[in-house]
Amino acid sequence: MIEDFVNVADGTGYDTGICIIGAGAAGITLARSLLDSGLPLCLLESGGADFEAPTQNLAAGESIGQPYYPLEESRLRFFGGTTAIWGGRCAQLDAIDFRQRDWVTYSGWPFGKDVLTGYYRQAQGLLELPVIDNNMLPGFQSPLHTVCPAFWQFDERFDRFTLANCTDLVASAKVRILLHATATQIHTNADGSAIDSVTISNLHGGTGTVRARIFILATGGLEVPRLLLSSKSPTHPNGLGNHHDNVGRFFMEHPHARGALVHVSNPRQLFKLLPRFIRYQGRRFGMLFHPSDQLQETKGILNSGFTLAVRKHPGAKQVLYKQLYNSMRHEMSPTRFGRGLWKITRRVSARIQDRLGAYLTTRKLGREGYGLYAVIRAEQAPNPDSRIVLTDDRDALGMPRIALDWRLSAIDKDSIRILMKAFDEELRDHGLGSSEPADWLDESGPGWETDPLVSNHPIGGYHHMGTARMAANPRDGVVDANCRVHGVANLYIASSAVFPTAGWANPTLTILALSLRLADHLRREVK
Repeated sequence: MIEDFVNVADGTGYDTGICIIGAGAAGITLARSLLDSGLPLCLLESGGADFEAPTQNLAAGESIGQPYYPLEESRLRFFGGTTAIWGGRCAQLDAIDFRQRDWVTYSGWPFGKDVLTGYYRQAQGLLELPVIDNNMLPGFQSPLHTVCPAFWQFDERFDRFTLANCTDLVASAKVRILLHATATQIHTNADGSAIDSVTISNLHGGTGTVRARIFILATGGLEVPRLLLSSKSPTHPNGLGNHHDNVGRFFMEHPHARGALVHVSNPRQLFKLLPRFIRYQGRRFGMLFHPSDQLQETKGILNSGFTLAVRKHPGAKQVLYKQLYNSMRHEMSPTRFGRGLWKITRRVSARIQDRLGAYLTTRKLGREGYGLYAVIRAEQAPNPDSRIVLTDDRDALGMPRIALDWRLSAIDKDSIRILMKAFDEELRDHGLGSSEPADWLDESGPGWETDPLVSNHPIGGYHHMGTARMAANPRDGVVDANCRVHGVANLYIASSAVFPTAGWANPTLTILALSLRLADHLRREVK
């Protein structure tokens, strides 16, 4: 069933078995996976069925570190969450991303990739994707060895998690969906060992209480630490899960940049050997390049990736159609109408790329002012000084707003410089050309340089990771290997906030895999 909390009497209380806070991809996947748990479910969503500016304003904050997107535009508050406007890119993390890497401080998950393998397959099935690993597209052979190809899959159903496509949850007698119900405070029992209840609020001044046996935070890498830090008590004076000052720290993104100018004598040959997009089993795949495990180990670098794309040279003026596209994307509200226009644009662009991509790329490369560039999609190393903090400013519900102090590390830039050098050597060894590293990669250059011409998302991927990181030892993280908050018996987190490291892969597929694994764990717990 579904209710709008705006229409419920002030002070209403709800008792349930499992309370899931956040109806994005993680929360919806959990709700579906827990329908057979034997416990009733309550799914809380801060927004409504579609975009509403007053609700979206609750996400506003400030950036006080590395320049970033406006925080209120970096995630969406309505049923389905940010996946309502995502590009559908899906990829698994690589096995090396889970390892403790001696050259990457704070690296290492409490388990290896093998623990998630089956859940990755389930997640791909949920998204109707072919079940393959990133580096195993059958039939494709790359001439490169130290710089290896990998592939994105694309979920082509852009609105998969919107309310209109979740009629199974709406119709279920086991699920109560509360819209316009923002969790504003988490309350523990007397000794702080478990959660008793959550206060929910709406923009009309109403409040209520949800009591449950199990609580799950599924609100994303910015809102998870915000709610944990805000929920202070005598037993948790610094916020829930924050006895060791880890909540909000280790914020990671996938920073974007211009890596190198690629010189090729025969572009058609290069694009034939290294196409940007490939069709397999009727589905579209995008190609990316990243360092081999051996190169990462011997050079001590991160698992950063890059794509090859024709772009205007640095400092040039953006072409008109790009200006119009970006204006539409950033200035048009992501309502159903706005999202519909965006989806049409994405589909038309994909079809043009499929049919004419190589021809158009080669033609554009021959025009003055354009070049072939390595466009970086970097792994960011975990950095405890890169963090989310609360401010004195309050939103309309009285919650502290956040400030993002995004900070990069020396290894982030060094990894790109070494990766570009390795790519240049590969091109030369195979007679395909050469590459010229971007000026900012020089040791005297800036720590990182964002270029508005390299991508529709020039700063990063809108990927918020690491702020409630997973670790076996409570001193090193916020949640354990089962995504349970250390020291709190019945509080779990389903979000990229728990990622200890980020790899190059977009986080959504891993979020789904972790959510499916958490659902299995909880089903065992409640028996």
